[in-house]
Amino acid sequence: MAKRIFNIREFSNYLNISKGFKNEELHIVDFADQQDIRLKSAPVTIDFYLIAIKPPFDKRTTPANLQEDQAKSHMYADCPHNSLDWDITTPDAGYTILVSAKFLNKHIKDYSFMHYNNHEALFLSKEEETIVWDIFKKAHDEFQKEFYSREVITSYITLILSYTRIFYDRQFDTRSKIYHKVIADFYKNLEDFFTQNEHVAGLPSVAFFAQRSNLSPNYFGDLIKHFTGKSPIDHIHDYVLQLAKDKLKNTSLSVSEISYSLGFDYPNYFARFFRRKTGIAPRVFRNQ
Repeated sequence: MAKRIFNIREFSNYLNISKGFKNEELHIVDFADQQDIRLKSAPVTIDFYLIAIKPPFDKRTTPANLQEDQAKSHMYADCPHNSLDWDITTPDAGYTILVSAKFLNKHIKDYSFMHYNNHEALFLSKEEETIVWDIFKKAHDEFQKEFYSREVITSYITLILSYTRIFYDRQFDTRSKIYHKVIADFYKNLEDFFTQNEHVAGLPSVAFFAQRSNLSPNYFGDLIKHFTGKSPIDHIHDYVLQLAKDKLKNTSLSVSEISYSLGFDYPNYFARFFRRKTGIAPRVFRNQ
């Protein structure tokens, strides 16, 4: 059976937040105005961008221990083709912006957090909460006008996104003890992938390691790059290159055998990879 994908109107009807619905490409909701919101749902898939700020009425994203300056509000974002499920208490505050991909795509390319798909919430500080809550309110107030301006609302949305990128960086730093363990586990899992698998079937992907940390690939990638200065795929390639150099120097395996042992499907892919990273062919490296 084909998976159903909700557009903005269908999702608004499903969630019972269609009050004040105006068109198919943009809908902004004040939770305080919604009296009969659907409180629980199995996974559903959307075809639009969703950006929300709310108090912690979602049981699964409420932080166990608030930090000293941490507000009670949090934000999250979803992109087209993400699946959402929820189990919440009745909301009495918060905003959500539903906006079509066509309406927002040209603004979204610089914001990787829009593609976090494990609902890695942004837990706001009290100062951040004041800033972002005000922008959401302004966007909602503009939307309530009979002749609202899409240009003005788009400006508010991009301002929210700009602040969100800054605030996610702050969250990485304030939760550095937790995330340093994620980095250590990444290095350990990378080593284990090659030492504990007798037959490596393909190079490991970023998604492979992100899944082991219960994070989305984009969030995992941003986290690793924030703390190490390099993306996960760069770390993976560097590790594979070091293994390749070691095998070329210290074993009698042929270049083809080394290629297959590292997960390359074809020796010429390995040779191309090695030459791109070192400037020389594997056989030349071995002879040197």
